[in-house]
Amino acid sequence: MLLYRVNAHDSPMSAPAYLLRPVRENDFDEIYHLVGTIGDGLTSLPKDSHFLAHRINDSLRAFDPRIHKPGGETYLFVLEETKSGKIVGTSGILSRVGGFDPFYTYRIRQHLQEYAPLAIRIELATLHLTRSHKGPTEICSLFLHQDHRKSGLGKLLSLPRFCFIKAFPERFDKEILAELRGFIDAEGKSPFWEAVGKQFFGKDYYTADILSGVGEKDFIEALMPKYPIYISLLPPSAREVIGRVHPHTEPARKILLREGFRETDEVDIFDAGPILKTRIDQLSTWKDVRVAVVAAGDPDDKGLQALLTNASLDFRAILATVTIGKDGNLTTTRESLEALNLNPGDSAQYTIIR
Repeated sequence: MLLYRVNAHDSPMSAPAYLLRPVRENDFDEIYHLVGTIGDGLTSLPKDSHFLAHRINDSLRAFDPRIHKPGGETYLFVLEETKSGKIVGTSGILSRVGGFDPFYTYRIRQHLQEYAPLAIRIELATLHLTRSHKGPTEICSLFLHQDHRKSGLGKLLSLPRFCFIKAFPERFDKEILAELRGFIDAEGKSPFWEAVGKQFFGKDYYTADILSGVGEKDFIEALMPKYPIYISLLPPSAREVIGRVHPHTEPARKILLREGFRETDEVDIFDAGPILKTRIDQLSTWKDVRVAVVAAGDPDDKGLQALLTNASLDFRAILATVTIGKDGNLTTTRESLEALNLNPGDSAQYTIIR
């Protein structure tokens, strides 16, 4: 395991600069402003006041302590800049895809066609529309404001979700997926959508994707092609982007691959972005996370950078400098414990940032 030493200019006694926590009802204005900076990039959180209010309310209900199995709950977390109180990022977990609304993907299948008299042997790839009514857990809604895209914050947005799943595994499926944003060209168009989806819907890419994101999915079943699509018949511009991510999504893809996610034979039906999957017990964070008793103090010069969470439904996560004692206990600053709503002697989850 590669451990990061705290930089000499980092003050170990300073409060954490950023805090990940569950969304609150009074976060609405901040989130509405944040998603307004995204443009057309995050269809699971469109700039729609009615939808955002419902998404916040859904998340508030998801953290109910009486929930003990995945039922399609949406957990929404926000990244708060502690000094200003501004929300600068979001990330989420959908406890199970499918449910009342099917989860649609294209599955890529290979077909071998042969004709021995002419020695013809051709393998052709096809796209098959698939539906899942009781699918795996999905991580979603990851966005970080461009002014705060600095070292470590992508991990602070992404990895605590796996710590939360580790703390409450009964709330989630044993399999987990990530649906990554597909390639969009310089004109803001999806080459795959232009070649495929637009032929069946007659609408632009963002209209269709946002409708799906807000739960209006009946049009998919009614209008999507009922037969396999031969990839070789698509224009090169569409073929080349199948399974390819948007450049802004590449950092998130790399984090997930390091976590243990793997490419699949499925892609998104709108932009052909890749769908990654793994089992939750195969996640690196799941394997690496430890529980320790915490103490308040000044970490020594051997302090390590760690992801700390309070493993509570009133979830908190920070990046902090820690010292791990021979007894396995963990020392960090009092300010860090206060950010986590912990007292000395309480237990916390931690994992050393690699």
